[in-house]
Amino acid sequence: MTFRLLLGSEARMGGSTATPNGEAKLAVEGLSFTRSRATADGGRSEREVLRDVSFSVGESEVFGVIGPSGAGKTTLLRLLNGLDTPSGGSIALDGQDVAGMEMTDLRRRVGMVFQTPALFRGTVGTNVGYALELDGVPREEREGRGIACLERAGLPPSFWARDALELSQGEQQRVAFARALAAEPEVLLLDEPTSALDPAAASRIVALVGGLNKEVGVTIVFVTHLLDQARQICDRALVLIGGEGVEEGTIPGLFDCPACEATRLFIEGRLDPHGLVGNAAPDGPDAGGGDR
Repeated sequence: MTFRLLLGSEARMGGSTATPNGEAKLAVEGLSFTRSRATADGGRSEREVLRDVSFSVGESEVFGVIGPSGAGKTTLLRLLNGLDTPSGGSIALDGQDVAGMEMTDLRRRVGMVFQTPALFRGTVGTNVGYALELDGVPREEREGRGIACLERAGLPPSFWARDALELSQGEQQRVAFARALAAEPEVLLLDEPTSALDPAAASRIVALVGGLNKEVGVTIVFVTHLLDQARQICDRALVLIGGEGVEEGTIPGLFDCPACEATRLFIEGRLDPHGLVGNAAPDGPDAGGGDR
């Protein structure tokens, strides 16, 4: 069984970017990305990470991107946030091609939280306040605004003065959420935000994500390989395998009655990564992106 056999025409989505209500906050069409690296002999090698990926995310939706390691999930988020530039295809935010947007405007409107919080040295207030400074918030307003972001992320005001690097991993991840929320993004990209956490901390983060969507209405793109998490908080999801979007649908229907053989094998835990993940480059903890 080969990857291409699993991705026959009957399994593909036909490039549709329609959401259930017909309005897309994010619309991705034919997105491709090839990573180029220098080789030891002075040449360059190229590896196709994503190819012809199309999907859309509705306003205030929690949209999942699920798939095995090496599927290209982190790379996809980096493209949506402007950390990498697509090799082909387009990304539109509220109908505007992001290729024509100022990068600072894109990053303000589309925030991102990585697997690893990647906080910098200093207090929690320094971390969250820096995001507010970049967003042009006057100095005298930063602490009040920042503490409100902490509370929204489930941390008390007393954390503002604490050393960010002395916090637990779960607390650091909440600070990363607060920092991302400081710019009041319209879209929040979450790259496996619970992968480094113990089950109790992971549960709190999942509850936080669901709460933010319901209370603030922020549109969320949630990358995970954990189907239980996707079932718990996602409205719809894209299945990404070997750099290709193999199926998109509502949850739980996508999991209960998958139309694609590759999706079914992934859900059942029987997907052979060596036989099916084509030439997609693996995603690292934050694929070298850091929290920037």
